[in-house]
Formats: sequence, structure tokens, C-alpha cells
Amino acid sequence: QVQLVESGGGLVQTGGSLRLTCAFSGGTFGRYAMAWFRQAPGKEREAVAAISWSGDRSYYVDSVKGRFTISRDNAKSTIYLQMNNLKPEDTAVYSCAARPFIATTSSADYIYWGQGTQVTVSS
Repeated sequence: QVQLVESGGGLVQTGGSLRLTCAFSGGTFGRYAMAWFRQAPGKEREAVAAISWSGDRSYYVDSVKGRFTISRDNAKSTIYLQMNNLKPEDTAVYSCAARPFIATTSSADYIYWGQGTQVTVSS
């Protein structure tokens, strides 16, 4: 059974940086597209970034383009989300998710989910 475990969340000031990590186990990592979603209180969950199984394609929601970078290390079965120039509106629970091969931005397409990690950006 695939398991995903996030880490790296925390409290940071506006303009600061964090790097989230998602460790994948229980399956063949190279066969899965991965994504980061976030959900703020009272808001719907949204896709922040996604990356294909090979790592050659990625997607970002417009609000994080130029600030966030998704990457994967297939040798370590891990994905990362480097978040720079953080803003208070980035405050949310961030979760990683996995689905076979093709990256999409719909949460309904993803099969496996991590428990989430809280990111709080103070103004």
C-alpha cells in the first residue's frame, strides 16, 4: 500500500521560505505523477503544483508561479516543494498526492494522499 508522509511545514514571516518534503513508500515511485494541494480554512482544496512521473513536465497555479518549485528525486522516492517569497495567503494545510503516470490538477484524480503539513505565513 502506497504511503505518503509530508514534512517541512511551519511558521514563517512574509517573504520567507520553506521546503516541503513528501516521502513515498509502498509502490514503484517512478510510475506515479505527484502533486501538492493546499486547503485554507473555509476554502476549497486547490492544486498548487504537479509533476509528471518522469519529472519533465510540471504545473503551477498562477498564484505561485515564480515563487514555488516542485521537484522529484526518483532515487529517493521523494518530492519537494520549494516555497520562496511566502505570503499570508499561502497559509494552508499542504498535502501531497499520487496518481499513476499523468499529472493532473484535479484532486479527484489522485489515489493516495498524505496527512498534510501546516504552513502558516505571518504578516
